[in-house]
Amino acid sequence: MKKQDIIKNSEEYILSTYTKTPAIFVKGKGMTLTDIDGKKYLDFFPGWGVNNVGHCHPKVVSAVRDQISKLIHIPNNFYIINQVKLAKEIVRCSFPAKVFFCNSGAEGCEAAIKFARIYGKGQRNEIITMKKSFHGRTLGALAATGQLKYQQGFEPLPKGFKTIDFNDISALKEAINENTIAIMLELVQGEGGVNVASKQYIEELRKICNEKDILLIFDEVQTGMGRTGEMFAFKNYNVQPDLMVLAKALGGGLPIGALVAKKQIADTFKPGMHASTFGGSPLVTKAALGTFKAIHSDKMLKNAKVMSLYILDLLGKLKDKFDCIVDVRGLGLMIGIELKIEGKEVFEECFKNGLIINCTQGNILRFMPALNVTKKQANKALYILEKALEKVTKIK
Repeated sequence: MKKQDIIKNSEEYILSTYTKTPAIFVKGKGMTLTDIDGKKYLDFFPGWGVNNVGHCHPKVVSAVRDQISKLIHIPNNFYIINQVKLAKEIVRCSFPAKVFFCNSGAEGCEAAIKFARIYGKGQRNEIITMKKSFHGRTLGALAATGQLKYQQGFEPLPKGFKTIDFNDISALKEAINENTIAIMLELVQGEGGVNVASKQYIEELRKICNEKDILLIFDEVQTGMGRTGEMFAFKNYNVQPDLMVLAKALGGGLPIGALVAKKQIADTFKPGMHASTFGGSPLVTKAALGTFKAIHSDKMLKNAKVMSLYILDLLGKLKDKFDCIVDVRGLGLMIGIELKIEGKEVFEECFKNGLIINCTQGNILRFMPALNVTKKQANKALYILEKALEKVTKIK
Protein backbone atom coordinates (compact mmCIF):
# COMPACT_ATOMS: atom_id res chain seq x y z
CA MET A 1 0.00 0.00 0.00
CA LYS A 2 1.10 3.56 -0.74
CA LYS A 3 1.49 6.12 2.04
CA GLN A 4 -1.70 8.05 1.26
CA ASP A 5 -3.69 4.80 0.96
CA ILE A 6 -2.48 3.69 4.39
CA ILE A 7 -3.48 7.02 5.95
CA LYS A 8 -6.85 7.03 4.18
CA ASN A 9 -7.64 3.44 5.18
CA SER A 10 -6.52 4.08 8.74
CA GLU A 11 -8.96 6.98 9.02
CA GLU A 12 -11.73 4.86 7.53
CA TYR A 13 -11.27 1.62 9.46
CA ILE A 14 -9.49 2.42 12.75
CA LEU A 15 -11.14 4.16 15.70
CA SER A 16 -9.78 7.67 16.22
CA THR A 17 -8.42 7.24 19.74
CA TYR A 18 -4.98 8.72 18.97
CA THR A 19 -3.77 12.06 17.65
CA LYS A 20 -1.63 10.85 14.77
CA THR A 21 1.76 12.15 13.67
CA PRO A 22 1.97 11.76 9.88
CA ALA A 23 4.67 9.10 9.70
CA ILE A 24 4.64 5.44 8.74
CA PHE A 25 7.57 3.48 10.09
CA VAL A 26 8.59 0.21 8.50
CA LYS A 27 11.86 -0.65 10.24
CA GLY A 28 13.55 -0.10 13.59
CA LYS A 29 17.06 -0.92 14.75
CA GLY A 30 18.56 0.32 17.99
CA MET A 31 17.65 4.01 18.25
CA THR A 32 16.92 4.45 14.54
CA LEU A 33 13.50 4.29 12.91
CA THR A 34 13.08 4.25 9.12
CA ASP A 35 9.86 5.43 7.52
CA ILE A 36 8.11 4.25 4.37
CA ASP A 37 10.01 6.81 2.27
CA GLY A 38 13.39 5.69 3.62
CA LYS A 39 13.91 8.70 5.92
CA LYS A 40 15.71 7.85 9.17
CA TYR A 41 14.81 9.23 12.59
CA LEU A 42 16.70 9.26 15.89
CA ASP A 43 14.20 7.91 18.42
CA PHE A 44 14.53 9.61 21.82
CA PHE A 45 11.08 8.46 22.97
CA PRO A 46 11.08 4.83 21.81
CA GLY A 47 7.65 3.26 21.87
CA TRP A 48 6.38 5.47 24.71
CA GLY A 49 9.08 3.98 26.93
CA VAL A 50 8.60 0.41 25.72
CA ASN A 51 11.88 0.00 23.84
CA ASN A 52 14.36 0.63 26.67
CA VAL A 53 16.86 -1.69 24.95
CA GLY A 54 16.23 -0.09 21.56
CA HIS A 55 14.22 -1.36 18.62
CA CYS A 56 14.63 -5.05 17.77
CA HIS A 57 17.52 -5.73 20.13
CA PRO A 58 19.29 -8.92 18.94
CA LYS A 59 18.81 -10.69 22.28
CA VAL A 60 15.07 -10.00 22.27
CA VAL A 61 14.73 -10.99 18.60
CA SER A 62 16.72 -14.18 19.23
CA ALA A 63 14.53 -15.09 22.19
CA VAL A 64 11.33 -14.56 20.21
CA ARG A 65 12.60 -16.53 17.22
CA ASP A 66 13.62 -19.40 19.47
CA GLN A 67 10.20 -19.57 21.14
CA ILE A 68 7.71 -18.74 18.40
CA SER A 69 8.05 -22.03 16.54
CA LYS A 70 7.81 -24.07 19.74
CA LEU A 71 4.86 -22.76 21.75
CA ILE A 72 3.11 -19.38 21.60
CA HIS A 73 0.26 -19.70 24.09
CA ILE A 74 -0.78 -22.04 26.86
CA PRO A 75 -3.39 -21.29 29.56
CA ASN A 76 -2.28 -20.35 33.05
CA ASN A 77 -3.78 -23.43 34.70
CA PHE A 78 -0.66 -25.22 33.44
CA TYR A 79 2.94 -24.55 34.48
CA ILE A 80 4.80 -22.32 32.02
CA ILE A 81 8.59 -22.69 32.03
CA ASN A 82 9.50 -19.20 30.79
CA GLN A 83 7.01 -17.64 33.18
CA VAL A 84 8.73 -19.32 36.13
CA LYS A 85 12.16 -18.21 34.88
CA LEU A 86 10.98 -14.62 34.39
CA ALA A 87 9.29 -14.39 37.79
CA LYS A 88 12.49 -15.67 39.39
CA GLU A 89 14.57 -13.04 37.53
CA ILE A 90 12.21 -10.20 38.51
CA VAL A 91 12.38 -11.26 42.16
CA ARG A 92 16.16 -11.63 42.00
CA CYS A 93 16.44 -8.04 40.79
CA SER A 94 13.86 -6.57 43.17
CA PHE A 95 12.81 -8.10 46.52
CA PRO A 96 11.40 -11.39 47.91
CA ALA A 97 8.03 -11.61 46.19
CA LYS A 98 5.61 -13.51 43.97
CA VAL A 99 4.56 -12.30 40.53
CA PHE A 100 1.25 -12.12 38.65
CA PHE A 101 1.54 -11.67 34.88
CA CYS A 102 -0.84 -9.69 32.68
CA ASN A 103 -0.66 -7.71 29.43
CA SER A 104 -0.24 -4.01 30.21
CA GLY A 105 0.40 -1.36 32.83
CA ALA A 106 -3.29 -0.56 33.22
CA GLU A 107 -4.02 -4.23 33.81
CA GLY A 108 -1.19 -4.40 36.33
CA CYS A 109 -2.61 -1.41 38.19
CA GLU A 110 -6.06 -3.00 38.19
CA ALA A 111 -4.51 -6.10 39.75
CA ALA A 112 -2.86 -3.93 42.42
CA ILE A 113 -6.18 -2.22 43.19
CA LYS A 114 -7.98 -5.54 43.54
CA PHE A 115 -5.15 -6.93 45.66
CA ALA A 116 -5.37 -3.94 48.02
CA ARG A 117 -9.11 -4.32 48.44
CA ILE A 118 -8.82 -8.02 49.22
CA TYR A 119 -6.05 -7.19 51.69
CA GLY A 120 -8.45 -4.75 53.36
CA LYS A 121 -10.86 -7.64 54.06
CA GLY A 122 -13.93 -5.51 53.34
CA GLN A 123 -13.12 -3.16 56.21
CA ARG A 124 -10.70 -0.80 54.42
CA ASN A 125 -10.88 0.01 50.71
CA GLU A 126 -9.67 3.57 50.07
CA ILE A 127 -6.51 4.12 48.01
CA ILE A 128 -4.64 7.42 48.10
CA THR A 129 -3.11 8.51 44.78
CA MET A 130 -1.32 11.63 43.53
CA LYS A 131 -2.28 14.63 41.44
CA LYS A 132 -0.67 14.52 37.96
CA SER A 133 -0.32 10.74 38.23
CA PHE A 134 -1.18 8.38 35.40
CA HIS A 135 -2.09 4.73 36.00
CA GLY A 136 -3.96 3.67 32.86
CA ARG A 137 -7.16 3.90 30.82
CA THR A 138 -9.30 1.13 32.32
CA LEU A 139 -11.93 2.36 34.77
CA GLY A 140 -10.17 1.41 38.01
CA ALA A 141 -6.80 2.70 36.82
CA LEU A 142 -8.52 5.81 35.46
CA ALA A 143 -10.14 6.49 38.82
CA ALA A 144 -6.69 6.23 40.41
CA THR A 145 -5.21 8.66 37.86
CA GLY A 146 -4.86 12.19 39.23
CA GLN A 147 -5.65 14.06 36.01
CA LEU A 148 -9.22 15.15 35.32
CA LYS A 149 -8.64 15.51 31.56
CA TYR A 150 -8.41 11.73 31.22
CA GLN A 151 -11.49 11.10 33.37
CA GLN A 152 -13.95 13.55 31.87
CA GLY A 153 -16.83 11.90 30.05
CA PHE A 154 -16.31 8.49 31.64
CA GLU A 155 -18.17 9.11 34.87
CA PRO A 156 -19.27 7.57 37.13
CA LEU A 157 -15.83 6.21 37.96
CA PRO A 158 -15.29 3.55 40.63
CA LYS A 159 -15.24 4.98 44.14
CA GLY A 160 -12.58 4.44 46.76
CA PHE A 161 -9.84 6.81 45.59
CA LYS A 162 -8.54 10.02 47.13
CA THR A 163 -6.10 12.24 45.21
CA ILE A 164 -3.59 14.52 46.93
CA ASP A 165 -0.61 16.72 46.05
CA PHE A 166 2.57 14.87 45.10
CA ASN A 167 5.64 15.20 47.34
CA ASP A 168 3.53 16.75 50.14
CA ILE A 169 3.79 14.68 53.32
CA SER A 170 1.40 16.96 55.25
CA ALA A 171 -1.32 16.39 52.63
CA LEU A 172 -0.75 12.65 52.92
CA LYS A 173 -1.03 12.57 56.70
CA GLU A 174 -4.22 14.60 56.50
CA ALA A 175 -5.71 12.27 53.86
CA ILE A 176 -5.17 9.02 55.78
CA ASN A 177 -8.12 7.74 57.77
CA GLU A 178 -9.45 4.46 59.17
CA ASN A 179 -10.56 3.42 55.66
CA THR A 180 -7.13 3.84 53.99
CA ILE A 181 -5.72 0.57 52.66
CA ALA A 182 -3.02 1.71 50.19
CA ILE A 183 -0.95 4.56 48.81
CA MET A 184 -0.25 4.31 45.09
CA LEU A 185 2.25 6.46 43.21
CA GLU A 186 4.90 6.73 40.50
CA LEU A 187 8.38 7.53 41.77
CA VAL A 188 8.78 9.69 38.67
CA GLN A 189 5.54 10.94 37.17
CA GLY A 190 5.89 10.50 33.41
CA GLU A 191 2.68 11.78 31.86
CA GLY A 192 2.42 14.27 34.70
CA GLY A 193 5.57 16.10 33.57
CA VAL A 194 8.59 14.10 34.80
CA ASN A 195 8.07 15.05 38.44
CA VAL A 196 10.55 13.24 40.70
CA ALA A 197 9.62 12.07 44.22
CA SER A 198 12.01 13.27 46.91
CA LYS A 199 13.88 10.66 48.95
CA GLN A 200 12.64 12.12 52.23
CA TYR A 201 9.05 11.88 51.00
CA ILE A 202 9.36 8.22 50.02
CA GLU A 203 11.14 7.33 53.26
CA GLU A 204 8.35 8.97 55.25
CA LEU A 205 5.71 7.16 53.16
CA ARG A 206 7.29 3.81 53.98
CA LYS A 207 7.42 4.65 57.67
CA ILE A 208 3.75 5.67 57.76
CA CYS A 209 2.66 2.57 55.83
CA ASN A 210 4.56 0.33 58.25
CA GLU A 211 2.96 2.00 61.26
CA LYS A 212 -0.60 1.83 59.94
CA ASP A 213 -0.50 -1.45 57.94
CA ILE A 214 -1.11 0.44 54.69
CA LEU A 215 0.14 -1.05 51.42
CA LEU A 216 2.72 1.00 49.54
CA ILE A 217 2.23 0.53 45.78
CA PHE A 218 4.86 1.74 43.32
CA ASP A 219 3.69 2.06 39.72
CA GLU A 220 6.94 1.33 37.88
CA VAL A 221 5.32 0.86 34.49
CA GLN A 222 7.49 3.61 33.02
CA THR A 223 10.35 3.80 35.55
CA GLY A 224 11.07 0.06 35.60
CA MET A 225 13.59 -1.96 33.58
CA GLY A 226 16.55 0.39 33.92
CA ARG A 227 14.90 3.65 32.95
CA THR A 228 16.22 5.52 36.03
CA GLY A 229 19.68 3.95 36.02
CA GLU A 230 18.64 1.14 38.37
CA MET A 231 16.71 -1.93 37.25
CA PHE A 232 13.76 -0.61 39.26
CA ALA A 233 13.41 3.00 40.39
CA PHE A 234 12.76 2.13 44.05
CA LYS A 235 16.43 1.14 44.32
CA ASN A 236 17.32 4.83 44.02
CA TYR A 237 15.41 5.38 47.26
CA ASN A 238 16.43 2.31 49.29
CA VAL A 239 12.74 1.82 50.05
CA GLN A 240 10.89 -1.35 49.06
CA PRO A 241 7.21 -1.28 48.12
CA ASP A 242 4.62 -3.87 49.12
CA LEU A 243 3.35 -4.03 45.54
CA MET A 244 5.10 -3.02 42.32
CA VAL A 245 3.55 -2.76 38.86
CA LEU A 246 5.66 -3.35 35.75
CA ALA A 247 4.91 -3.23 32.01
CA LYS A 248 6.10 -1.18 29.00
CA ALA A 249 9.83 -2.07 28.68
CA LEU A 250 9.52 -5.47 30.38
CA GLY A 251 8.82 -7.33 27.12
CA GLY A 252 11.35 -5.55 24.91
CA GLY A 253 8.50 -4.52 22.59
CA LEU A 254 5.98 -7.30 23.23
CA PRO A 255 2.93 -6.70 25.46
CA ILE A 256 3.41 -7.84 29.05
CA GLY A 257 2.64 -6.47 32.49
CA ALA A 258 3.26 -7.74 36.01
CA LEU A 259 2.20 -7.24 39.59
CA VAL A 260 5.01 -8.01 42.03
CA ALA A 261 3.73 -8.67 45.56
CA LYS A 262 5.97 -8.84 48.62
CA LYS A 263 6.27 -12.47 49.75
CA GLN A 264 4.80 -11.86 53.22
CA ILE A 265 1.49 -10.75 51.71
CA ALA A 266 1.54 -12.52 48.32
CA ASP A 267 -0.92 -15.21 49.34
CA THR A 268 -3.63 -12.56 49.80
CA PHE A 269 -4.63 -13.53 46.26
CA LYS A 270 -6.17 -17.01 46.21
CA PRO A 271 -6.84 -19.19 43.14
CA GLY A 272 -9.79 -17.79 41.18
CA MET A 273 -9.60 -14.26 42.60
CA HIS A 274 -7.83 -12.78 39.59
CA ALA A 275 -6.71 -13.91 36.14
CA SER A 276 -5.51 -12.83 32.69
CA THR A 277 -6.03 -15.10 29.68
CA PHE A 278 -2.93 -13.98 27.78
CA GLY A 279 -0.89 -12.97 30.84
CA GLY A 280 2.65 -14.37 30.85
CA SER A 281 2.47 -16.50 27.70
CA PRO A 282 5.54 -18.56 26.74
CA LEU A 283 6.32 -16.07 23.94
CA VAL A 284 6.17 -12.78 25.83
CA THR A 285 7.96 -14.14 28.89
CA LYS A 286 10.77 -15.41 26.65
CA ALA A 287 11.01 -11.92 25.13
CA ALA A 288 11.18 -10.42 28.63
CA LEU A 289 13.98 -12.81 29.55
CA GLY A 290 15.78 -11.57 26.45
CA THR A 291 15.28 -8.00 27.67
CA PHE A 292 16.86 -8.75 31.04
CA LYS A 293 19.72 -10.49 29.25
CA ALA A 294 20.29 -7.46 27.01
CA ILE A 295 20.32 -5.03 29.95
CA HIS A 296 22.76 -7.15 31.94
CA SER A 297 25.13 -8.27 29.19
CA ASP A 298 25.36 -4.85 27.53
CA LYS A 299 25.88 -3.11 30.91
CA MET A 300 23.01 -0.76 30.15
CA LEU A 301 22.38 0.32 33.75
CA LYS A 302 25.90 1.71 34.01
CA ASN A 303 25.53 3.43 30.63
CA ALA A 304 22.19 4.92 31.66
CA LYS A 305 23.78 6.56 34.70
CA VAL A 306 26.73 7.91 32.72
CA MET A 307 24.57 9.19 29.88
CA SER A 308 22.06 10.73 32.26
CA LEU A 309 24.74 13.04 33.63
CA TYR A 310 26.01 13.76 30.11
CA ILE A 311 22.58 14.66 28.68
CA LEU A 312 21.54 16.67 31.75
CA ASP A 313 24.77 18.66 31.45
CA LEU A 314 24.06 19.42 27.77
CA LEU A 315 20.48 20.39 28.59
CA GLY A 316 21.71 22.61 31.42
CA LYS A 317 23.80 24.53 28.88
CA LEU A 318 20.74 24.87 26.65
CA LYS A 319 18.80 26.21 29.63
CA ASP A 320 21.43 28.91 30.09
CA LYS A 321 21.09 29.84 26.43
CA PHE A 322 17.28 29.86 26.08
CA ASP A 323 15.01 31.90 28.34
CA CYS A 324 12.08 29.72 27.29
CA ILE A 325 13.49 26.75 29.29
CA VAL A 326 12.17 26.95 32.84
CA ASP A 327 13.59 23.72 34.25
CA VAL A 328 15.46 20.55 33.36
CA ARG A 329 14.75 17.58 35.63
CA GLY A 330 14.65 13.83 35.75
CA LEU A 331 16.15 10.62 37.06
CA GLY A 332 18.40 8.44 34.95
CA LEU A 333 17.27 8.58 31.33
CA MET A 334 13.79 9.83 32.17
CA ILE A 335 14.24 13.54 31.52
CA GLY A 336 11.84 16.48 31.31
CA ILE A 337 12.44 19.96 29.87
CA GLU A 338 9.84 22.45 31.11
CA LEU A 339 9.19 25.39 28.77
CA LYS A 340 7.54 28.79 29.19
CA ILE A 341 6.04 28.26 25.74
CA GLU A 342 3.91 25.52 24.22
CA GLY A 343 6.01 22.50 23.36
CA LYS A 344 4.06 21.31 20.32
CA GLU A 345 5.95 23.47 17.82
CA VAL A 346 9.28 22.36 19.26
CA PHE A 347 8.23 18.72 19.00
CA GLU A 348 7.09 19.23 15.40
CA GLU A 349 10.30 21.01 14.41
CA CYS A 350 12.41 18.26 15.97
CA PHE A 351 10.36 15.62 14.18
CA LYS A 352 10.71 17.40 10.84
CA ASN A 353 14.48 17.23 11.31
CA GLY A 354 14.60 13.57 12.25
CA LEU A 355 14.35 13.56 16.05
CA ILE A 356 11.47 11.89 17.91
CA ILE A 357 10.73 13.28 21.37
CA ASN A 358 7.48 13.78 23.28
CA CYS A 359 5.53 16.71 24.67
CA THR A 360 3.34 16.22 27.73
CA GLN A 361 1.25 18.63 29.81
CA GLY A 362 1.42 21.09 26.92
CA ASN A 363 4.84 22.53 27.76
CA ILE A 364 7.12 19.72 28.95
CA LEU A 365 9.38 17.92 26.48
CA ARG A 366 10.32 14.36 27.38
CA PHE A 367 13.60 12.64 26.56
CA MET A 368 13.62 8.88 27.15
CA PRO A 369 16.33 7.42 24.90
CA ALA A 370 17.24 3.75 24.93
CA LEU A 371 19.50 2.74 27.81
CA ASN A 372 22.39 2.07 25.41
CA VAL A 373 22.31 5.59 23.93
CA THR A 374 25.74 6.92 22.90
CA LYS A 375 27.31 10.36 23.27
CA LYS A 376 27.24 10.74 19.49
CA GLN A 377 23.47 10.12 19.44
CA ALA A 378 22.95 12.49 22.38
CA ASN A 379 24.98 15.22 20.67
CA LYS A 380 22.90 14.86 17.51
CA ALA A 381 19.62 14.97 19.44
CA LEU A 382 20.63 18.06 21.40
CA TYR A 383 21.82 19.80 18.23
CA ILE A 384 18.42 19.21 16.59
CA LEU A 385 16.63 20.39 19.74
CA GLU A 386 18.78 23.53 19.89
CA LYS A 387 18.00 24.41 16.27
CA ALA A 388 14.30 23.78 16.88
CA LEU A 389 14.29 26.08 19.91
CA GLU A 390 16.11 28.76 17.90
CA LYS A 391 13.55 28.61 15.12
CA VAL A 392 10.48 28.50 17.37
CA THR A 393 11.62 31.32 19.64
CA LYS A 394 12.54 33.54 16.66
CA ILE A 395 9.06 32.95 15.22
CA LYS A 396 7.55 33.95 18.55
